Amino acid sequence: MLSSIVASAALAASVLLAASPAAAAAGAAPVQTETPTPAPTPTATPPPIPDDPTDPVRAQEYWLDGARIRDAWRVTRGEGVTIAIIDTGIGEPPVMFDRAVAGGTDVSGNGSADGRTPVGPLNVNHGTWVASVAAGRGNPDGTGMIGVAPEAELLSVSLGFGASAAVPFVDQVAEAMHWAVDHGADVINLSFTTNTLDWDESWDEAFLYAFDHDVVVIVAAGNRRSGTSIVGAPATIPGVLTVGGVDQTGTASLDASTQGITIGISAPSESLLGMSADGTLVTWDGTSGAAPIVAGAAALVRAAHPDLDAVGVINRLIRTAIPVPEMRSAPDVLYGYGLLDANAAVTASVPEARVNPMGDLRDWIRVHRRAASPSEPEPTAAPAPGAVPPLPAADPPSAPGSPLLPSEETLRYGTLPLLALTVPGIVIALGVTAAARRIRTERGRRTPIP
Repeated sequence: MLSSIVASAALAASVLLAASPAAAAAGAAPVQTETPTPAPTPTATPPPIPDDPTDPVRAQEYWLDGARIRDAWRVTRGEGVTIAIIDTGIGEPPVMFDRAVAGGTDVSGNGSADGRTPVGPLNVNHGTWVASVAAGRGNPDGTGMIGVAPEAELLSVSLGFGASAAVPFVDQVAEAMHWAVDHGADVINLSFTTNTLDWDESWDEAFLYAFDHDVVVIVAAGNRRSGTSIVGAPATIPGVLTVGGVDQTGTASLDASTQGITIGISAPSESLLGMSADGTLVTWDGTSGAAPIVAGAAALVRAAHPDLDAVGVINRLIRTAIPVPEMRSAPDVLYGYGLLDANAAVTASVPEARVNPMGDLRDWIRVHRRAASPSEPEPTAAPAPGAVPPLPAADPPSAPGSPLLPSEETLRYGTLPLLALTVPGIVIALGVTAAARRIRTERGRRTPIP
């Protein structure tokens, strides 16, 4: 049963959860300064949420050690940071989200006002799984599933996918982005794709709104198993951090990931755990789960470096990523800049970045969405009195003379060329006439008389 639950299942013909362009404009290397960001100072007695690494459930969360998340917990567990989960809604399983969800809303027209009623005909628990990976609390005794940033707060924004939604999907996403920003999101997680490279123009303003308000936007790259061969929007929007998926060995997943030049970082996407709304623990695959692992790591970075802006958070995550031998470049179409290393992202000394290493949406808009040229002013029916200036006076003749006599110009350009062409023509015509007359005379002499 558990193995049959896959995060890449399509919720609609054109919109997939955790599914798979970033615009070719994304991926430019950041401009770095000479002064590195100082490493955070661990608090003397951080208030830890209990963690029992020997618990069988937590032993299945191989990414806690593989991505060095437990090491990062020595500094912070995400306290004071808010992650918005824009998905099918965060359910209310026992214990998992106690005191974790700070607010929510529904933009689908089908859910509850607080965003806590999961919506959708398929994978209704998808948003709950995503939230449990990002910031699940676990049990009070340190057992059970725990999220990457277990002390971060969550916002639940429920989306409706497919024809069952009462509101067009593009409008839902735009409204969800605005709501999340306005209600204090520091990180936004989007574990879905449209399977198209382009996106609705309303998303331009919505994502710029997030970027301009210093929000880190994490997006899933998509999954081949769902029919996605390359990344699709919103993973193609410049400025977002797109997450590709790897298996337990750190190798790019052939089923639970995709590829594209906008992938910025990779995280586990196979054999993940997730908590359903009814408290059932499930296993699932897909970059839907890889994205909230990175979103949780982004929350850890923001908690450890509260003065760091969103560009700096993204830069830390990708610059501390672990390169993979199979990578052909950085970023690579499968791995981005490498595998997530949460501890290095939190503790390493990293040069600051002045620009978003994942691209600039505003520049992309300037190039690809040129504003329509202003309309020409309509002419009036008649010019206003006195508006037209008088015509200038005519030029005086160059020299006095009679118009009946030829001038130097008429002789040069009229009479002489005419004579040059006419006289030879007359001579030729006379010659032809004389020759014809001579021929007729000769023929008359040769004709016998009957």
